[in-house]
Amino acid sequence: MDDSKLRPVIREIRRLHERRYAEAAYFFVLEALDYTIFKQRTHDREPGRHISCADLLDGIREYAGVEFGPLALYAFHSWGVWRTEDFGELVFQMCDGGLLNARETDTPEAFADGFDFERAFRSADSAQEA
Repeated sequence: MDDSKLRPVIREIRRLHERRYAEAAYFFVLEALDYTIFKQRTHDREPGRHISCADLLDGIREYAGVEFGPLALYAFHSWGVWRTEDFGELVFQMCDGGLLNARETDTPEAFADGFDFERAFRSADSAQEA
């Protein structure tokens, strides 16, 4: 689905959830999901396999490094994303809005403490300075 079709749906989701996160955060999660699915396909995993919360968080962390490098933390903070639980909220808001599907076993809590933001993204800063 292209951005012009997604944008009204995401705007409605944001309205329903009091615009807690920037529009860009939703698009980033969708792009990170695509990245994760592609990565799994290229590593000979089962085609059509469900992406777990842990898989998605790994994909988000990697894709953020590719897209933003050492500025990932700043991008996330500017969007209102401060912890991995925020990604869970974004995902489940999009599930409620019909953009994504979740299994009964998937929960927002599965995103809790997925990785440490400071460690995951500050390490990129340290590597740049060395």
